[in-house]
Amino acid sequence: MYSQHRNILMTPADATVETNTPAAERVLERTIFATRWLLVPFYLGLVVGLLLLLLVFGQKAVDLIDLVWTAKPTDVALGVLALVDLCLMANLIVMIIFAGYECFVSRLDVGHERLAWMGRIGFGDLKLRLVASIVAISAIHLLEDFMKVGSMPDRELAWRLGLHGAFVLSGVLLACMDRLVGERH
Repeated sequence: MYSQHRNILMTPADATVETNTPAAERVLERTIFATRWLLVPFYLGLVVGLLLLLLVFGQKAVDLIDLVWTAKPTDVALGVLALVDLCLMANLIVMIIFAGYECFVSRLDVGHERLAWMGRIGFGDLKLRLVASIVAISAIHLLEDFMKVGSMPDRELAWRLGLHGAFVLSGVLLACMDRLVGERH
């Protein structure tokens, strides 16, 4: 193994502490490296957000069950789309928690319960999945809007359609940039 700073051969025991590095630099580097743990409260906050989303999901599901016997099919479809929307948001939150924690804080040690994609999603993959989820959520909102198109002003519908198009374009451009960067490495 070679030191990144000095191009000298190091043994595995030397890899953690380089004897030629000044003590102040080692302390600074360890302190900077330890700051990754400051991200943990953010992930815990997302867990709280996920629990709140679960409560909203439960409330909407109960409302939908009450509504199903008297509602029009389009109202039931809109209710189901709202549940799908909440499910996609929950999936997005879980993906951000897992991948973010593994990319920036520490490897999740969950034994045999480890999901197949865990540890394989890098930051670039996370960005693409995030944008894809946002596009899917936007598409669901747009579909809901089209199902009630008669009661919505044309201008508002046009803005929502334009915003969805911007999300799609952003996703395509991000994927293209990620692919270009990947080809260079």
